[in-house]
Amino acid sequence: MLTPLQKRFRYHFRGNRQTNVISKPEWYLAQVLMWIGNHTEFLDEKIQPILDKVGSSVNARLEFSRGLVMLVLEKLAADIPCLLYDDNLFCHLVDEVLLFERELHSVHSYPGTFANCMHILSEETCFQRWLTVERKFALQKMDSMLSSEAAWISQYKDITDVDEMKVPDCAETFMTLILVITDRYKNLPTVSRKLQFLELQKDLIDDFRIRLTQVMKEETRASLGFRYCAILNAVNYISTALADWADNVFFLQLQQAALEVFAENNTLSKLQLGQLASMESSVFDDMINLLERLKHDMLTRQVDHVFREVKDVAKLYRKERWLSLPSQSEQAVMSLSSSACPFLLTLRDRLLQLEQQLCFSLFKIFWQMLVEKLDMYIYQEIILANHFNEGGAAQLQFDMTRNLFPLFSHYCKRPENYFKHVKEACIVLNLNIGSALLLQNVLQSDSGQPSATAALNEIGIYKLAQQDVEILLNLRTTWPNTGK
Repeated sequence: MLTPLQKRFRYHFRGNRQTNVISKPEWYLAQVLMWIGNHTEFLDEKIQPILDKVGSSVNARLEFSRGLVMLVLEKLAADIPCLLYDDNLFCHLVDEVLLFERELHSVHSYPGTFANCMHILSEETCFQRWLTVERKFALQKMDSMLSSEAAWISQYKDITDVDEMKVPDCAETFMTLILVITDRYKNLPTVSRKLQFLELQKDLIDDFRIRLTQVMKEETRASLGFRYCAILNAVNYISTALADWADNVFFLQLQQAALEVFAENNTLSKLQLGQLASMESSVFDDMINLLERLKHDMLTRQVDHVFREVKDVAKLYRKERWLSLPSQSEQAVMSLSSSACPFLLTLRDRLLQLEQQLCFSLFKIFWQMLVEKLDMYIYQEIILANHFNEGGAAQLQFDMTRNLFPLFSHYCKRPENYFKHVKEACIVLNLNIGSALLLQNVLQSDSGQPSATAALNEIGIYKLAQQDVEILLNLRTTWPNTGK
């Protein structure tokens, strides 16, 4: 059955025939797939029962397929040396061979243990050329995706539920490229070849990270701008995707294989080997760590920028006359300090801007980092730097609890828990005189004792140290005249 087909194959795809075109490997690959498909029913229904009847273990369809695949291997072995140094022809051949292999295994159930085209592509000269061409075309695609006009725009920007990550187009295209490379090499017959491709992927990821860093450096003057935020979203997306891939079975198998190679070559410390073996670390850990560091640096720059802006407009609020403000009983209604308006408006505007431009997980890190700085700034530069009468303490508490904290209530249930220093300082400054005197006596007589800690906890003080509370009590100007 094979002989006439072998003759036809060699007639059409050798020598000077018009069908033997080196740039059209799809012609002979499609022909072989068609022959396999056309003969499947006949082989399964007519030939296989005869073989089964005599007790043969031969699978007619697979043996027939194997015979035709051998023709393809012969043809590839003859053609590859002729197009090895023409990048476009070679790349086209590899693409067609991979498509052929996929159909052969998925549609025609050709076993991976039989001779196949991946063995030819794995031969040293051919494989090194494949790696080189793969790298070259990947770098070209990276150039074009970063220079595209839509590079930093999310293609899902108008579909809220799909656009949670706010991924710019270039990052999504890049990760698709890396995923496609995985798909191309995952059926290679040997682990060592797969590991070489994994190294290529890691090099490309690092290259893309460096390119993102370069673009980011051009944007540092506008660290709250659209492009800077898009770069940050891209870094976060790639890092998250790599962390997800680390749990993929294919990459876990490669990790195990890499472990064996490292153990043989003594290229890693016992600690690193232990981490790899226990699956504490992954094959992408180095990449993820670098991306996370870049993400942290970029977020820090944004937080510092917003913090500087808020500090600049909070100067008037710092100089508020906390010593001589009217008490609550002297005011019909408590209202926000006019000097607090500029800094609260600036803060609100920046939070809204970055909430729109950063993905949810990044924005959450951003506002929590910012709150930490604001908490310490208000505590150290406004509260500890002033003295407060009863009206001043009440006004500060109103500004904080009714105006500053609610700015963050959209992002968490209890924003006051992120402003622990400010919240607890307001409690101490607003204690009624009797409670304040009692607390002062307890702190002075039982300093460092559990009873002092219990007294603080009773009024809601957990963060501030005893010495801090004593300093705050001394900032109160309304004490009864005890003759001291």
